[in-house]
Amino acid sequence: MAEIRSFPFVRHLRSDASSHVLHTRRARLIHSGRGLSFLFRPMTDSLAEVPVEDRELTFVFHGRTRDFQDLGGQVAVVYRVVDPEVLAQRIDFTVDLRTGAYLKKPLEKLSGLLAQLVDQHAADVVNGSSIQDMLATGVVRLRERLEGSLLGDAGLASMGLEVLAVRVTAVKPNPELEKALEAPMREHIKQEADEAAFQRRALAVEKELAIQENELQNRIELAKREEQLIQQVQANTRRKAQESAEASRIAADAEAARARITAETTAHGIRVEGEAQAGQIRLVEGARTEQERAKLEAYKTLPPSILLALAAREFAGKLHTIEHLNLTPDLLTPLLGNLLQAGTSRLEAGS
Repeated sequence: MAEIRSFPFVRHLRSDASSHVLHTRRARLIHSGRGLSFLFRPMTDSLAEVPVEDRELTFVFHGRTRDFQDLGGQVAVVYRVVDPEVLAQRIDFTVDLRTGAYLKKPLEKLSGLLAQLVDQHAADVVNGSSIQDMLATGVVRLRERLEGSLLGDAGLASMGLEVLAVRVTAVKPNPELEKALEAPMREHIKQEADEAAFQRRALAVEKELAIQENELQNRIELAKREEQLIQQVQANTRRKAQESAEASRIAADAEAARARITAETTAHGIRVEGEAQAGQIRLVEGARTEQERAKLEAYKTLPPSILLALAAREFAGKLHTIEHLNLTPDLLTPLLGNLLQAGTSRLEAGS
């Protein structure tokens, strides 16, 4: 909107670069252009301001398909004013000389005009199509139809307007029909979701089975390794026992050999010593035997009385060791006879 300032007898207008201002005085065009700044006389002058920037209008249309189903949609149209002077002649853009505001509603009128054109072309497309076709390809068909109709519309060009772009943002049936149409799709989506959930559960079960199988294989492998370890330990223990037994046997054999050698050595020493002692004893006994033999040879020439005296002397020397003594008459008779005879002999010799 243009900015207007009041001065005595005149006023000053300053417009934006996006607005085209038309200044007329007594039906004669004085100023025409964008971003103007000038003085004007409110008593004789008239001002019109036409926006020339790209503008976008959004329209909602309704129609009925050939199968009698209500359908609605939303369309956005981008347009601009290419000839402000021509448009100002067709639509009143006059502004208040004190505030700069529009005296009427030109933009609403322009929007209504474009809305009628959009409704007309959209109705042609909707009325000639089924609800299934519109829901499937309605957006593309409407955009192609509106672009082909509005971008080169001769009526708009004659008004100084140019449509730059058309966008169809939505095509929807009424809520009841939409709900009815969505029901099979929802059921299908639900079935797909259930199938996906079932597949996820099946996959989870399969993964769980795989995990359990892997754990079982690990346990089996661990059991095999434990069994191998036990066998190895047993083999090591058995080998150690065998080695210990072999060492004990070798030690026992060595000890036995050492004992045998010691025994043989001792026996040999004892044998040698015994032989030496035996030899010594033989020598001593031989000497004794010779001595006894000599004694006996000497005793052979002695009379019996002397032999008895010698025997009595030997007997007196061994008396303390004799516990029992048996004297028979056969032994005493000769002894007593000899004793009496000896006494008689001594008596005779003394007289």
